[in-house]
Amino acid sequence: MKLFSRKKPEAVTGEQVVLLVGGMHCTSCGLLIDDELEDLAGVRSAATDVRAGRSVVRLEDGADIDTAALVAAVEAAGDYTARIAG
Repeated sequence: MKLFSRKKPEAVTGEQVVLLVGGMHCTSCGLLIDDELEDLAGVRSAATDVRAGRSVVRLEDGADIDTAALVAAVEAAGDYTARIAG
C-alpha cells in the first residue's frame, strides 16, 4: 500500500465507476481509499470526496474490473463501507 502518494491528475477518457463510501472522517481517509483503489490493475485514478461520501474511479481503456474488487479495496483501506452508486 502506498501511503499518501498520489498519481498526477490526467485527462481520462475511460469508463468510470462511482462508489458510495461510508465511515470516512477526514482527508486522510480519502487518501487511504484512493491508494487502495489505485493499486488495482486496470484502475487509472481514484478521487474520493470525503464530504460527499463518494469515490470516482476512472478505469484504463478497455479494463474489465469486477466491482466487488473495488468494494473490497475500499473496505481493505480501513473501517469503511462501500457500494456501487446507482
